[in-house]
Amino acid sequence: MTKITSVDVEPLCIELCQPFGIASGTQTRADNVLVRATLDDGTVGLGEAAPFSAFNGENQALALDTLRELTPKLRGRSVAEWRPLFSEIEEHAGASASAACAVQSALLDAWLRSHRCSMWSFFGGAEPELVSDITVPTGDVADAVTSTEEALAMGFDVLKIKVGGSSLDRDAERLLAISRVAPNAQLVLDANAAYSADEALRLLGLIGKAREQVRLFEQPTAADDLDGLRQVMLDSKIDVAADESARSAQDVLRLVAARAVSTVNVKIMKSGISESMDMITLARHHGLKLMIGGMVESQLAMSVSACLAAGMGGFSWVDLDTPLFMQNAPFVGGFERRGNRLRVDVIEVGHGVTSHPH
Repeated sequence: MTKITSVDVEPLCIELCQPFGIASGTQTRADNVLVRATLDDGTVGLGEAAPFSAFNGENQALALDTLRELTPKLRGRSVAEWRPLFSEIEEHAGASASAACAVQSALLDAWLRSHRCSMWSFFGGAEPELVSDITVPTGDVADAVTSTEEALAMGFDVLKIKVGGSSLDRDAERLLAISRVAPNAQLVLDANAAYSADEALRLLGLIGKAREQVRLFEQPTAADDLDGLRQVMLDSKIDVAADESARSAQDVLRLVAARAVSTVNVKIMKSGISESMDMITLARHHGLKLMIGGMVESQLAMSVSACLAAGMGGFSWVDLDTPLFMQNAPFVGGFERRGNRLRVDVIEVGHGVTSHPH
């Protein structure tokens, strides 16, 4: 039985190559948290908290405070009993889901390293690789064109466009410019809950033929506006994904009952690992499509998400791109990226990421 001897916590600040803007705010640096868990056999595992205040109000200080209060209670516990332990961690973390995620990731990484097992195999080993989109953050038309050209040069053919940060006309202008540069790309629109249903539908009307490239509209309306989500899906006949509306398994059941969406975006950073597993199982059982996403995370947290999605399999949409927006992240290993493809079967133990100070 592998017991926890210590869990250490420290700030993890990573500069971004360019600002990462969504409808509700912009991040210029990832102010995250690194968690290091040590087991009684000496094995060490790593986890990352990536709070994103523009998304849900969480910040680095809250995550650090939560972790400093939580981690002393874990000493002497057995990771072999990870399911009840993870539920307890999620409960204690309360409003800081990213803190829960970081501890769970570190403990699972350590335990799997101790057993010489990869996280991908642990989650099921269903698929050896994933194909990711890349994000075009909020900004002006010139920024959107530059981001799109860079994305195409890197081999991406699914572009996730952040909308809702400015007027509908300006968003439409950006989308039309992106469509001209990338006429064959599939487009995912992500409003981060910024629109009413009418505004979302109006945006689709403003972009004319480019609308044919839109394959998914993520969280067009407010988190609690399930009627609005359903209206956008039914009137546009485009798949709609819940992100802010889907933080727990209970939320997935609510979305199913309301017939509000066709797709659920699962993020370990907003739900924790065990709750995310429950959400995936429930969504799949009720015929919903799956998307894996994240906050502004390094390859540490995103390798955990990649292992979860490829391990359990069946994800229609993959949005694991934020390591590309970072410079000098102090890590090596994890999934292997080639263009838009993420190989996870190359990971030998845990999530495969180790720290590498610059």
